[in-house]
This record gives sequence, C-alpha cells and structure tokens, in this order.
Amino acid sequence: MSDTPPVISFSGVDQVFTRDDRTTVTALKDLNFTVGRHEFVAVLGPSGCGKSTLLRLIAGLVFPTRGKVDIYGQQVVEPRDEIGIVFQRPTLLPWFNVLGNVTFPFRHKYGRVTEAEKARAHELLKLVDLEQFATSSIDQLSGGMQQRVAIARALLLDPDIMLMDEPFSALDALTRDEMSFELLRIWTERPKTVLFITHSIPEAVLLADRIIVMSPRPGAVREILDVPLPRPRSFDSLSDPRFNALANHIRSRLFARHAA
Repeated sequence: MSDTPPVISFSGVDQVFTRDDRTTVTALKDLNFTVGRHEFVAVLGPSGCGKSTLLRLIAGLVFPTRGKVDIYGQQVVEPRDEIGIVFQRPTLLPWFNVLGNVTFPFRHKYGRVTEAEKARAHELLKLVDLEQFATSSIDQLSGGMQQRVAIARALLLDPDIMLMDEPFSALDALTRDEMSFELLRIWTERPKTVLFITHSIPEAVLLADRIIVMSPRPGAVREILDVPLPRPRSFDSLSDPRFNALANHIRSRLFARHAA
C-alpha cells in the first residue's frame, strides 16, 4: 500500500446483534484494517464469520456496536453516494430491458433519465461487452450476462468504492472463471477501490492486491496477505508457483482445525 491516507478504515469494530429472544450473537470482533485508493482487497472466511456484515457497515446500512468505520477519514453514519454495491445475485427488474436496468439508479434517485445519462449507460454496456443487448429483456440473458448488467448498473453513478458480495457465487464454474477475468479487465479500465467478498480461494488470489483472512464467528482478522502476482493477470497467472503457494497457505489458515 502507498503512504496516502486510506479510503476505508476499520478501527476496533465489534458488531453484536440481538435476536428476537433477546439473546445476542457477536458477528465481528475487534476488526482493524485499511483499504487504499484503487486497491482491490478480497475478504475470505468461513460461512457465518460476518463477511457480509462487514460490507453493510461500509455501506452505512448498519452501524458498529463498538469502534468506527471511516471513509476518507469521515465516520460512516449513513449510506453514501460514492459507494456502489454488487450483490450475490444481480437483482434486476424484469419489467425493464437491459438499458432500463442500468439506468435505474438515476430513475430511482432523480425520477428521470436524461439522454446524457442514457449515453453513459451505453458506454458502460460497451465496457461490459453487452452494448448489443441494450434493448433485450432480462430473461434473454445468461446468468453471467445478467451479472455484467449488475456491474454496469453499479458503475453508473461512477462510485469511488465498489463493494462486491460474492457476485459470482451463483454462476457455474466456467462462467465464474470468465467473470473473474472480465472483472479484472473492467477494474483495469475503470479503477475503483474494491472490497470483494468470496468463499473461493483461487478467485481471491487471482483478483486481489491483498487478502483479508477471517476467523470463524465472531469474525476477526486472522491474517492480511499481500498477493505477489504481477499485474496485469491472465490465465498464465493460475500456473504461477506463487499462486499455488499462496492458495495453499490460505487453506492451511482456514482449515487449521481440520489438520491431523
């Protein structure tokens, strides 16, 4: 990371939820980490360790029980316009075509879509290689194509920060690999600060500059690892000995309790 101030900062963050029966569950415990400008950081950890809660804290959808989350040095106290979110499923609106789905953030926020905004949407569809499908209905698209529409929609307001919550988890293995390389291309052409939640160790190693490895609940930072692979990355990166070495190290950390 550079010496410039961080874009995202977690300082001593705990997150405790109260159930309907008034018992409590600690989702996150003493989180401390930063994310730099245009850095791509992946978060790995077992199910239930609070990865999605971590994203919701950054997005201003929930607030920490203890500690604080800062963006550009300001504490997060509400949702912020400079954040775009891509969810596990594309959550597209079937009554709009592809272009209508991409422009929906303007329609939702301002009640209208200008010709200039439509032109920007067309540029983003070109970026994700879907310009020829602008007038297509959503049900005419494959799962991977729908997720590319969701990425274009998240980019429409030109956010500084992209939060991605297992965006490829619902895709088949081949499409998931294709989308990983597609995301690398998009991020290279339109750099953003990215926090990427995933259960896939290879996906994290391929995409990220750094990887945050989380412990089981209550989720805490077990280790933060630099990814030594040079950019730009390609299929050749998958056979780099450093790729396998880092992936195996992460497996040893995540599955240490299963070791003989």
